[in-house]
Amino acid sequence: MGKLDEKVVIITGGAGGIGGGMAKAMVKEGAIVAIVDLNEEAGEAMAKELQEISPKSSFIQANLMDRDNLGNIVKTVAEKYGKIDVLVNNAHASKQVSIEETTQADLDLSFGTGFYATFYLMQAALPYLKETKGNVINFASGAGLAGHETQGVYAAAKEAIRGITRVAANEWGRFGINVNIIGPLANSQGVEAWAKAQPEYYEAVKNKIPLGRFGDVENDIGRVAVFLASEDSQYITGQTIMADGGSIMLR
Repeated sequence: MGKLDEKVVIITGGAGGIGGGMAKAMVKEGAIVAIVDLNEEAGEAMAKELQEISPKSSFIQANLMDRDNLGNIVKTVAEKYGKIDVLVNNAHASKQVSIEETTQADLDLSFGTGFYATFYLMQAALPYLKETKGNVINFASGAGLAGHETQGVYAAAKEAIRGITRVAANEWGRFGINVNIIGPLANSQGVEAWAKAQPEYYEAVKNKIPLGRFGDVENDIGRVAVFLASEDSQYITGQTIMADGGSIMLR
């Protein structure tokens, strides 16, 4: 038996990167995973890979900027599987730009795919999570915690997500729902592309990580997600767990 046997999990941005790594880690622990992504081709490919282990897993093509459709994502999964145990709000698109040059469109993209999608999906999933005493896993970033340059719109949305996560942990604890955050640092496709484009800078950043490497999306970040989605973490809520090799040590 796996740690997540027959748990129904929604993962946004699940077609690749950290989302795909979490999906793979979870199906190997017995979960049924519904991945949500804008990229239909990548989503279908990931779904086929997941179905080799978890035949009931599936893909939903959706644009998280379409706020009116967010509730339908949750409803579709609940109707298909009869329940929802875990909501993972991983997807987030953003543009690197200085505060001085930030436009409303930049803010709309980051908050639309990040904070608003997270908020409205949590709201829509709440009735189902009450029934299962489920879990919510949201995502923070070192960009917000450290205030990295040119990451203003991304950092703002990520810190807003941290804020609503703590509020939800306080409000939803009475229902037996756990709400936590992962702050990852991993070799996603974006980081791999950056490593090829700027190998010296990549190595300099890697050398500052106490554990000396970037994380693996499945075996490092995915395993933390498995823990937070499982019964092993049921006395943990409202926490930001940094899965970043020790880069940021919260106090």
